[in-house]
Amino acid sequence: MSSAHQPPPSSSNFQSILNAALKEYKKKTGKELTTHPLFAELQNCRSPDSILAVLQEQARIFDGSRGGNERLMMWLTPTVNILYSFSATLGEGVGLVFSPAKVIFAGIGVLLMAAKGVGSSQDALLSLFERIENFFKRLQAYTEVPPTAAMTHIIVKIMAEVLSILAIATKRLNRN
Repeated sequence: MSSAHQPPPSSSNFQSILNAALKEYKKKTGKELTTHPLFAELQNCRSPDSILAVLQEQARIFDGSRGGNERLMMWLTPTVNILYSFSATLGEGVGLVFSPAKVIFAGIGVLLMAAKGVGSSQDALLSLFERIENFFKRLQAYTEVPPTAAMTHIIVKIMAEVLSILAIATKRLNRN
């Protein structure tokens, strides 16, 4: 059967992709994101500003210096806005148990927590964060069109891959 005749991806497929990403995250980091206190706090956030406030608190932990925090917020603000737009694009109709964007926000927060006191890694992390931001900026156009099932599937897969990148970075920080 050709791919043109296959049924569109279902919400259970999206949930499977997200669950696999969370399982891989736990395997790499030893942390269960969906039961982490930071995830619970982010679940209650209803706007990009409220998410930024939670992550900004972790940013202060990341780097007590004002300059480092400003550089971090330069990438964090657009990244949160774009990911939040992805969540809105996915909408409630997708039927996911929890928002993939909020899972990524929690992964970012946990990574920031792991970076506490690891000053030598901060420049590398900021570089990674800036690359993630640039990647999401290129994808922002997809938040401005009505989503198709195939597009939603791709967005969920992209978010799963970003979560994998965050897991690898967190694992490396925990080792060092």
